[in-house]
Amino acid sequence: MLAASSASANSLDESIASIQKVGPEGEGSVAASTAWKQLCDMDASAIVPLLTSMDQSGPLAKNWIRSALEVIFQRTAANTPENLPLESLENFLSDTGQSARARKLAFDLIQSVDEDKAAQLQPGFLNDPSPELRLGAVELLITEGKTLLAKGKTEEAGTTLKSALDSARDINQIKQISKLLRDKVGMELDLPGHFGFLMHWHVAGPFDNTKRSGFAAVFEPEKGPVDLSATYHGKSREVAWKPYSTTDEYGMVDFNQPYDPLKEVTAYAYTEFESDKEQQVELRLGCKNAWKIWLNGEFIFGRDEYHRGMRIDQYQLPVTLQKGTNTILVKACQDEQTQTWTKEWQFQIRVCDSTGTAVLSTNRKPTPTTDTDRRTSAQ
Repeated sequence: MLAASSASANSLDESIASIQKVGPEGEGSVAASTAWKQLCDMDASAIVPLLTSMDQSGPLAKNWIRSALEVIFQRTAANTPENLPLESLENFLSDTGQSARARKLAFDLIQSVDEDKAAQLQPGFLNDPSPELRLGAVELLITEGKTLLAKGKTEEAGTTLKSALDSARDINQIKQISKLLRDKVGMELDLPGHFGFLMHWHVAGPFDNTKRSGFAAVFEPEKGPVDLSATYHGKSREVAWKPYSTTDEYGMVDFNQPYDPLKEVTAYAYTEFESDKEQQVELRLGCKNAWKIWLNGEFIFGRDEYHRGMRIDQYQLPVTLQKGTNTILVKACQDEQTQTWTKEWQFQIRVCDSTGTAVLSTNRKPTPTTDTDRRTSAQ
């Protein structure tokens, strides 16, 4: 029996290893297909090891492993449900060190066979590191808050909905909660602070982008440490840094505000972020123009594309903040197109951890507000 168990474990490990080697353009897919069939024939004891293996698997391998796991689970649920490792699945789910995607899958599997157990577990995910698992827990609070509002219990509803907002990471939920809090409870909110959007900048421009040459061109602001007192030769005149603060609730830095709407131009935005320690964060940027970004003078990433759409967290850039002052420089290029929908020349950027929880500068200035220039669309 021990020999059989060892052989089964070896077969499981070998099959997983074969699938984890699958690469782009079909590399390793023949071996992976054979391994997948072997996995599908295994019993329920393979379910948790397969979930565990997802943390060390690439995107393609994750899909192969998930499909094999679901085949095993569904077959066991249909034929021998008593063999389902529900307690082990619950233990796996409670281990926040496991892959967020795998933990969400474990929850879905539990929910598919035991809705009552899933309902008991769901409130516990309110502050879970997995944004996907938070969704259901936050939704419970939204429902509770609406019920309290319907009963006329405005103060209690406000407390409940504020808790929901504090835990929410999904943009649609945040918009829904903030509307309820403002319209029904009368609560003032700092959404830029909730997201971690950077609101205070210095901007310099315009520089040239004739024939879209500005993206590759190296203008003075990106040649070395930024000197806010410096002047530069711009596209048609001398330019200098000027302070700029956005009142957009979703942190939109709009170059058409400090400058007249222009075409075939490039501009820079610069800010500083104070961190109380060295830490891993994500710079999450949305932009429909060509752009580049530098952190502490080091080029991080860029996209030479125009008007391809924009959304919050469109680009997620893992970086390391140093303790103390960190400099952030953004370059945005505007092209030659003249249609109305091409005139937007803007970006939004926030600092957060991998779950989307805001990381705020230790010297963060108050969020700018204005009753006459508040945008309510998150793009």
